[in-house]
Amino acid sequence: MLMTGAPDDNTIRILFLGDVMGDPGRRAVGDLLPKLKEEFSVDFAIVNGENIAGGRGLTPKLAIGLMRAGAAVVTTGDHVWDQKEIIPWFEEEPRLLRPINYPEGTPGSGSVVLDTKKGKVAVMNVQGRTFMKMLLENPFTVMQDAVEKVREETNVIFVDMHSETTSEKVCMGWFLDGKVSAVVGTHTHVQTADERILPEGTAFLCDAGMCGPINSCIGMEIDSAVSRFITLMPSRNHVARGPVKVCGVLVDVDAATGKATAIERVQRMWEEPGSGTN
Repeated sequence: MLMTGAPDDNTIRILFLGDVMGDPGRRAVGDLLPKLKEEFSVDFAIVNGENIAGGRGLTPKLAIGLMRAGAAVVTTGDHVWDQKEIIPWFEEEPRLLRPINYPEGTPGSGSVVLDTKKGKVAVMNVQGRTFMKMLLENPFTVMQDAVEKVREETNVIFVDMHSETTSEKVCMGWFLDGKVSAVVGTHTHVQTADERILPEGTAFLCDAGMCGPINSCIGMEIDSAVSRFITLMPSRNHVARGPVKVCGVLVDVDAATGKATAIERVQRMWEEPGSGTN
């Protein structure tokens, strides 16, 4: 279903953009997010910002920039703590999320419920464990309990599942089918083509893709990335330059039931205005 025209008063249209890679991704999202919100009559926007600071983590200033561009919530993942200045800011800004399955006492929160003109919308951020460097609490058992609590406030729940493997993301989709409005994966930076609405009404996409340079190795310079595979030696990675593709997904949700009624992938090319190249 192609999403044309404004959604009706009973439908909440959510736009989610995948991992923002460094300065090129930041500039592209800053330019395109307001335009995408207008083009698709978006009610609520979410952006994964965990790679915005040179490919590793984020800072308060960069998170604020995403919110000023139109993101209601900024999610993260395994690079959440890479920039140390972000840690105290989690206690000040509830719209910035870290994975919910960190141990009790970790700064910040993995979920937030916000008011919109069409009702409350919840966003939840969870991290997988398979092939991830940091083993957190079991994402399935944590989400089972957390979703029940969030549903006491709203049925409209969007989940960013930050995970390495396809199988873990797919299983989370099925595990939460009928309990949340959408489960969308992040982390692998390559948009998948498996968008669907599961039988009980949960929209699913295995990976939203990244907002970053297309001539790259998942956002990083090609030569250094290839060298690591050839030599097995460490090399300094830098975010690549050049044209940027902004990737994400649109989900329409019934405001009363929280069930998804439509899902559509989004891709937009971006080049820095006035230069022809980034």
